[in-house]
Amino acid sequence: MTGERTGHFWDAVEGRTPMPAAAATLGWSLVRADTERGEIEVSFEATEEFLNPAGAVQGGFLTAMLDDTMGPALAATLGPGRFGATIELKVSFLRPARPGRLVGRGRVVHSGGTIAFLAGELLDDTGQVVAVGSATARIVRTD
Repeated sequence: MTGERTGHFWDAVEGRTPMPAAAATLGWSLVRADTERGEIEVSFEATEEFLNPAGAVQGGFLTAMLDDTMGPALAATLGPGRFGATIELKVSFLRPARPGRLVGRGRVVHSGGTIAFLAGELLDDTGQVVAVGSATARIVRTD
């Protein structure tokens, strides 16, 4: 990433505004972003507090992680005064996720004037996919 980028996403990533509380709770961290391709890689820290009675990360947390992967893939491409609001989200759980570092990979499949289609996957520390998702977002003005 070169030069100063602006917009809600970049302001939080570069410390000009606070990171959203939900992202902080999930242990969200940017690994890389390719705004030209609409791709992002982020990491999360799944803590013991995220576990269900079976000892796996509860599906709601995995869903939030995927939302915080796919949404930022779009947000990183948007300029100031624009925001991608999730209007539909689908998640499929493939295997249990354990506490520790999880990696989210998201991409913008297609983005038009007001609607974007997104896809993402969540991987464990061995590189196995634990969940996949797709989302539709409405691009709105915030100014």
